[in-house]
Amino acid sequence: MRNKVAIVGAGMTPFGEHFDRGLEQLAADAYRTALAGVDKGIDPADIEAGFFANVMGSLGGNEIPSGATLANAIGLPGLPVSRIENGCPSGSDSIRIGAMAVASGVHDVVVVVGAEKLRERPTKESLLESGRMGHPILSYANTAATIFAPQAARHMHEYGTTREQLAMVAVKAWDNAALNPNAQRQQSITVDDVLNSPMVCSPFTVLDSCPQSDGAAAVVLCRADIAHRFTDSPVYIAGVGLATEGLYYHEKTRMTGWDCTRLASARAYEMAGITARDLDAVELHDCFTGTEIMTYEDLGLCAEGAGGKLVESGDTTLHGRIPVNPSGGLLAKGHPVGATGVAQVVELFGQLREQAGARQVSLRHGKALQHNVGGYSVGISVVTVLSRD
Repeated sequence: MRNKVAIVGAGMTPFGEHFDRGLEQLAADAYRTALAGVDKGIDPADIEAGFFANVMGSLGGNEIPSGATLANAIGLPGLPVSRIENGCPSGSDSIRIGAMAVASGVHDVVVVVGAEKLRERPTKESLLESGRMGHPILSYANTAATIFAPQAARHMHEYGTTREQLAMVAVKAWDNAALNPNAQRQQSITVDDVLNSPMVCSPFTVLDSCPQSDGAAAVVLCRADIAHRFTDSPVYIAGVGLATEGLYYHEKTRMTGWDCTRLASARAYEMAGITARDLDAVELHDCFTGTEIMTYEDLGLCAEGAGGKLVESGDTTLHGRIPVNPSGGLLAKGHPVGATGVAQVVELFGQLREQAGARQVSLRHGKALQHNVGGYSVGISVVTVLSRD
């Protein structure tokens, strides 16, 4: 970025089922954890603005979240806070917008919080809600699985990607999550477990799919030139990219990935002055196993059609050439939608500061990438490049 922005604190709640915690409580928990993680401490009065990522809070219930929801939760009435809803990339877009607010000189210190409650109502109600949404050309009852599955099936048809390769993505995710105390899924699984779990929407089984989750995550951003007040080990936002594409299948140029991810990553790489070869770790949007394989290609981690071979090679494991989703990813860490992008940045903040414990990856370049893709019929992507220098 032209004017450097630093991350000086980060934290998150465990992801999973939090029937004892409301949306505001989860947001407050993540905020307090992030402030506690500021090495030299921070006075809440130093925070000049907030950005609140939340997607599903106003659907099917009485609560209509707003910026005031976060300001009230963290005990800072009067704080200017915007609620940001931009599909699955809401959390990462909130960080992008927060970083721009700092880089522009409007604010010196801001907080970004993503929070979501998805386990308050039965899955059947959520599916019925999805069935009421649609477009005249795509009037079937869309769910995430029915949106992402056709692309995975087409990738398998065009490039020979196998069900076993998809399953390897899930096995890797669960192995990493078993090392993450904040992950929703804490045990290991096998390829056979994935292949033999109940079918959701071919080629995806239950274990090819991320869970519904409650949870929250938060980061504190500030001007790079004042980061020393808060920590001696800041992590910098080096590049950001957001892009959109046609929402509906007849508008898309291909069915084996997402043009919005390719464009967003190109913009982020250009701003950061790097290429995919400079990355030490990636946290990407693996809502389904096939999504991860196609995203390898969209981010430039491998050639077109080689995503299945990449995961099979072991290069994306925790100690491989380019570790992907050391946190456990959406598949195993969980996916509380508004919190997801922020939580990915929380993970990479720890990785670049070499504080990830048993999940620590090897750092050669000091660069990492965060990615989300989503929106109805998958039409928006956000990519963030982080650097420790």
